[in-house]
Amino acid sequence: DCHQYTNRSCEECLKNVTCLWCASSGRCVEYPVRRILPPADLCELRSARWGVCWVNFEALIIAMSVVGGTILITLGVCCCCCCCKKKSKKQVSEGPDKDDERAAREREKRRVRQEERRAEMKSRHDEIRRKYGTV
Repeated sequence: DCHQYTNRSCEECLKNVTCLWCASSGRCVEYPVRRILPPADLCELRSARWGVCWVNFEALIIAMSVVGGTILITLGVCCCCCCCKKKSKKQVSEGPDKDDERAAREREKRRVRQEERRAEMKSRHDEIRRKYGTV
């Protein structure tokens, strides 16, 4: 079906999406669907046109690779940024709670020590009072 467009124009050949135009030989051939890239004996990559006439297969592969790589890198960076933001928010939200808990524990320890000192002082004073009979 594609061979009938050989030695015509690229546009006529590529109207059928199953066709591949070889610019160096002017042939229109069936695209080898079982292989991703057309074999070199069929047509060189820089001469092969598929889909549109103004882009050769080589440039199409490079452009698609660059776009795909850019998308993957962008997604990776976005995922890393989101994870870092979540971690920092979690640490910020946990930080004051931990500090508050630590401060409360320290206050409680101080209060207990102060109570112990007061009890000690009271017992000393009571002993002194008993010793001198002022109770």
